Amino acid sequence: MKISFTEPELPRCGAVVVGVWEGKVLTPAARRLDEAAAGAITRALAAASRFSGKKDELLPIIGPANLSVSRIVLAGLGKPESPDSRSFQQLGGNLVAHLNGAGEEEATLMIDVAEGASIGATDAAAELAFGAQLRSYRFDKYKTKQKPEQKPSLNRLTVATSGAKGAKRAYQPLEKAAEAVFLTRDLVSEPANVIYPETLAAEAARLAELGVDVEILDEHKMRDLGMNALLAVGQGSARPPRVVVMQWNGANDSGGARSQPLAFVGKGVTFDTGGISIKPAAGMGDMKWDMAGSAVVIGLMRLLAARNAPVNAVGVVGLVENMPSGTAQRPGDIVTSMSGQTIEVLNTDAEGRLVLADALWYCQDRFKPRLMIDLATLTGAVIVALGHHQAGLFSNNDQLAERLVEAGKAVGEQVWRLPLAESYDREIDSDAADVKNIGGGRAAGSIIGAQFVQRFVNEVPWAHLDIAGTAWSTKDAPTVPKGATAFGVRLLDRFVSNYYEKD
Repeated sequence: MKISFTEPELPRCGAVVVGVWEGKVLTPAARRLDEAAAGAITRALAAASRFSGKKDELLPIIGPANLSVSRIVLAGLGKPESPDSRSFQQLGGNLVAHLNGAGEEEATLMIDVAEGASIGATDAAAELAFGAQLRSYRFDKYKTKQKPEQKPSLNRLTVATSGAKGAKRAYQPLEKAAEAVFLTRDLVSEPANVIYPETLAAEAARLAELGVDVEILDEHKMRDLGMNALLAVGQGSARPPRVVVMQWNGANDSGGARSQPLAFVGKGVTFDTGGISIKPAAGMGDMKWDMAGSAVVIGLMRLLAARNAPVNAVGVVGLVENMPSGTAQRPGDIVTSMSGQTIEVLNTDAEGRLVLADALWYCQDRFKPRLMIDLATLTGAVIVALGHHQAGLFSNNDQLAERLVEAGKAVGEQVWRLPLAESYDREIDSDAADVKNIGGGRAAGSIIGAQFVQRFVNEVPWAHLDIAGTAWSTKDAPTVPKGATAFGVRLLDRFVSNYYEKD
C-alpha cells in the first residue's frame, strides 16, 4: 500500500474519510464535505441513532449525492481535546481494515485536529499514516489460491493535511519503524523448515547493508567459548546452532560514558518440540514462533541503524532448534555453562533459559554493557498470570524497570513488573549441581524462569521480558493484524530514544 500526503482538497475518486467529534459534531472537513454532498452527512447522522462520534465508531455513506467519490466514511474521534498519537495510530489501522473490507482501492483521509488537542495536525497526520501502515501487514506468501475478495484491495492511501510536507517528514522515521516491525513479523511468521538457526543467522547478517557489524558464531566457536548450556539444547537437532552478534556504533563518543553499549539479548529457539520432555501434539505447530525474542532483537537493531540512532548498541541472539533424537540431552543431564556454573537439566522443555544463560554471560563478559535487556517466549506461566495483554517484566534495577514500563505505555506495548526474591531463588537450588532448570512444582513458573536467568547476570542492570503471551495474537487489533505482533520492537526503540540518546 502506497501512502502519500497532500494539502486538503476534495478527492475526485475512491473513498474519503472525515472526522466527527462526540455528540455528532462535524469537524471543519466534514462540514465542507457535507455542503458538497448536499447535506448527505447531516442526513446520515440523523438516521444513525447508534453513531454519536465516539472513538472507534465508523459510519459509511455509500455513493453520496453530488460527488464522484465511492463512499464517505465518518470516523468518530471522541472528545475534541482527547485524541493523542496512539488514538490516531489506532484510527489509521481501523480505517485500513474497514476500507479493505469494503473493497476500496484508494482512499483520502481528511481528519482534523481540534485546538487544545495534545497533538498537532502535522504529527497527527503522520501517526494516522503509521497506524494504517502497521495494520496493512499481511503474511500470505504461501497462499496460492486466494480469491480476489480475500486479498487486500486498498493500494493507495492519501492523508490530506495542511502542512503536507511537514507531515511527510514526520512520517519518515515512523515508516522506518514499520519496516522493522514488518521484518520482525516476517521472521516470526515463517515456518521452521524455512527459518532455522542457519537461515535466521543469514537474515540477521543482512543488517550489514545498513551499517550494523554482524558476527556469526558457529558450534565450533561456541564450544571453544564453553557455551555448553546453549549447545546442549541444540544437540538433538540436525540443524546446528548459531549465535549472532550485531553491533551498532552510533554514539560517536570514543571512550566517553556513552561508548559503553546498551545490550539486547534474544532467545531464538526456531522450533521447540520440548526435546525428550516432548510437548503434546496439539498446538506444537505454534512453536515456530519460539524464536520471537531473537526476531525482536534483530528488528530493533535494524531500526536503530535505519534511523541512525546516536547510541551504541549490541544485539546477541542464541539460535537453536530443540528436537528429540538419539543425540538429544536427557532429563537429569548436567551441563557446564559458559559462566562455569553447572546446570542440572530436569526438563528439556525449559530450554530457553539455557540459551539465555550462555548468551547473557557472553554478552556481559565481552561487551561490558551499561545494561542488558533480554526478550524470550520463556514460560506459559506468564500467560496464566497476565494473559495476552501485557508482557512480564523482571529486573534487578528499579530505574530500568520504570523506564521500560513508561516506554511500553507510550507505544501501547505494555509490561507488568513481577517480583524476584531470594525465597524464589532457593527453589532452583540443585542437589547435584549449582542450579536446576525448573522448580519443584508448577507454582510461580515465570518467576522461577526469571530467577534462573538472573543467576547469569551478575551486577549488570538487567531486565527480562517474558513475551510468551504477547509475541503472537489470535485476534486482530487496530494496528496489529492477527499473527506475529513484533511486540517489543517499538517498546525498546522508544526506551532507547527517550532515555539514552541525549545523555
